[in-house]
Amino acid sequence: MAFLGQDFVVEEIANEAGAFDPIPAGWYTANIVSAELKDTKAGNGQYVKVRFDVTGPSYEGRVIWGQLNIKNPNPQAEQIGRQQLGDLARAIGLEKVSDSDQLVGGNLQIKVAVKKDEVYGDGNDVKGFKALDSSMPPQQSANSGAPSKSPTPPWAK
Repeated sequence: MAFLGQDFVVEEIANEAGAFDPIPAGWYTANIVSAELKDTKAGNGQYVKVRFDVTGPSYEGRVIWGQLNIKNPNPQAEQIGRQQLGDLARAIGLEKVSDSDQLVGGNLQIKVAVKKDEVYGDGNDVKGFKALDSSMPPQQSANSGAPSKSPTPPWAK
């Protein structure tokens, strides 16, 4: 037995019932809070695991996780994942991505779907990305008129 050091009155503790239920399918504004490269369970591929915090128009504060396959023994899965990474990068104003940290801080719209899972319960899946109306376009070089090649995200400049 271990004493907790204080009394916890259950009625005074916030009830988060439903906090893990999936949010309805649709487009939501979100901020990328983290992005990290992970190995697949089989060890024969890699993906970028992205945490999106919803900022609106509803369900603010909810967290949605996305996975983007960048190396996969299935060529179609890899192609889809790389296309999604490209769509995400364009949505946040990046021309080139060489480090998952470049994605962090990006604001965009994400298309959320509800995925059915009888084992773990229903959840959300990110199916698309698009720029916010207020997103900064890629920086233009003053001399050439061509986009700059800087790997620094626009919001970090």
